[in-house]
Amino acid sequence: MPFSGDPGAEQRFDEFYAANFAALAAQITVYLGDRAEAEDITQEAFCRAWRHWPQISGGTNPVGWVHTVAYRLAVSRWRRLRVAVAHRLRHRPQSIPPPDGGRLDLQAALATLPDAQRRVVVLHYLADLGVDEIAAREGVPVGTVKSWLHRGRARLATALDREGAAQ
Repeated sequence: MPFSGDPGAEQRFDEFYAANFAALAAQITVYLGDRAEAEDITQEAFCRAWRHWPQISGGTNPVGWVHTVAYRLAVSRWRRLRVAVAHRLRHRPQSIPPPDGGRLDLQAALATLPDAQRRVVVLHYLADLGVDEIAAREGVPVGTVKSWLHRGRARLATALDREGAAQ
């Protein structure tokens, strides 16, 4: 245990974990498109929270702290994957046929969005958070969240229309 002197801290953390793990893992799954990776990232975020639990639990928003850590870990993972994919594409033998572009799923459409827009779209539509709650979580004005949602929806519509026309 990373701290002592508070015998109820472990139980409070266990309750915090049980109440928040599934929802955060689901959000990160949509963000990354890989459930196993999302669960690993969410677990890592909670491990970091455990190491800092005395400070976090005394703060105003421990859930927000874990969400921020998880999203930062996911963004790092996303960036590493983009670099790896770009490297593979440059070094891929040209005899391999391109993948069949017959269907576009939500994760592929979300991948076309900038990070901020993807986060607010996922939080609003998949995690059912209100604009005010997203603004508080992201640390931006409500108008900014509305703008990101509007732009994200427009980009998703364009990406989905483009893929639908290609099919």
